[in-house]
Amino acid sequence: MKTKPSLLALVLLAGLGLTACVAVGPDYETPVMDVPAAWRQSGLKADGEKQVAEAIDLSRWWRELDDPVLNDLVTDALKANLDLATARAQLREARAQRALAGAQLGPTVDVSTSATRRQSSEKSGSGATSELYNAGFDADWEVDIFGGLRRGLEAAEADLDAGMEGLRDTQVSIVAEVVLNYVDLRTAERRLTIAEDNIASLNEIFELARWRFQAGLVSEIDVAAARTELESTRADLPSLRTTTVEARNRLAVLLGRKPGDLESRLSVSGAIPLAEHAVAVGIPADILRQRPDVRAAERKLAAQTARLGEAEADRYPSFNLSGSVGLEALTLSGLGSGSAALYSLLGSMTAPIFHSGRILANIETQDALLEQARLAYKTAVLTALEDVENALVAVTNTSERRNKLMQAADSARETLRLAEQRYASGLIDFLTVLDSQRTVLNLEDDLAGSTGELAAAQIQLYKALGGGWSVAPEQENHRNAS
Repeated sequence: MKTKPSLLALVLLAGLGLTACVAVGPDYETPVMDVPAAWRQSGLKADGEKQVAEAIDLSRWWRELDDPVLNDLVTDALKANLDLATARAQLREARAQRALAGAQLGPTVDVSTSATRRQSSEKSGSGATSELYNAGFDADWEVDIFGGLRRGLEAAEADLDAGMEGLRDTQVSIVAEVVLNYVDLRTAERRLTIAEDNIASLNEIFELARWRFQAGLVSEIDVAAARTELESTRADLPSLRTTTVEARNRLAVLLGRKPGDLESRLSVSGAIPLAEHAVAVGIPADILRQRPDVRAAERKLAAQTARLGEAEADRYPSFNLSGSVGLEALTLSGLGSGSAALYSLLGSMTAPIFHSGRILANIETQDALLEQARLAYKTAVLTALEDVENALVAVTNTSERRNKLMQAADSARETLRLAEQRYASGLIDFLTVLDSQRTVLNLEDDLAGSTGELAAAQIQLYKALGGGWSVAPEQENHRNAS
């Protein structure tokens, strides 16, 4: 009797030893990408000279814009945005799938009880009544000799990591979109203010032209020209108002709220937010490690590498151990006696012989998906490099354009002031005044638009650098839980 439990122990120990075998399929190695040592446009001013850049907290880069209203909007978006809520739900799914894959490696144990009462027929038997009682445990375990289950667990763990990076990438995008729409709102408000100020100035010019016409100093053409310019500028107001409403509505949706819910919150106009300092962009290799989309692509490549091994494991035999331990007696009270004990142990092997090419087709499919994942990773890396280079160029050139527009606008305002004085004295004709006024209006509007473009370029740079996410404790708990 003592040799039987020893035999069971030996079988189980043999199964544990078999599971230590090397898993089939390729082992994952992080791909090495050819990246430049430095950015081509890093640290350049608009005039091409070097400038001193500052290291900032990329996870909270929008605070560099120093706008309390914007800070509150971003905070609310990170809590209530529906795309982020979806990404969190997808992460929960990935965690559950990882737990499921891990559970496949362990045995399954079930408890069962049964009670049977049987009476035979008096025609065919004695008509006696018999009873049978059973209680016990059943166990089943697939011995992962060739590593198919372990490859599945590797894939699930990599999928979980990719899900975390996907959540972070969504956060990066949402933060950037909130700030971009806020910049669009403030830019439209600034342009609207410029248009309204110019309308007030054009109305004064119109009144001056009408007074001079009534005094017989100028012709009616001057009055008509002044009215034309005034009404033309007023025609720009509706489209600018539409832009402001659309930006407010978009911000409301990004915050998970109905369009129009932020009207009172954004009713007071503000300045177009700009970062005062250049950001230290670091080296390309560091940026690739910072960007969640690149990290997600790398984890998806790791997951697909494991899935190829999982598919290749189907070519090899599978081994299974099953057994049961229980009690069986003809009476309920008899279950307590030592003679009621029973057990069984079964070891089985199943080897594929003919599956109509299904296994090989699945391996070929997974290998093709692995090549796609490898190309997707390379694309993510190149896209990240392109994003940063383009953003650096945009910041540099937009800043240069804005500086030139500031100088031109100052000069145009002085020209308009002199023109108005000379026209009031009758020294120049009215068309000169209108041309000066039109130039001021166009330059001020261009300057406001250029300021918005510079802010947008700065935002794109922060986004390209992978800014806008941080490792929150609840996001890292999955590693401990797994």
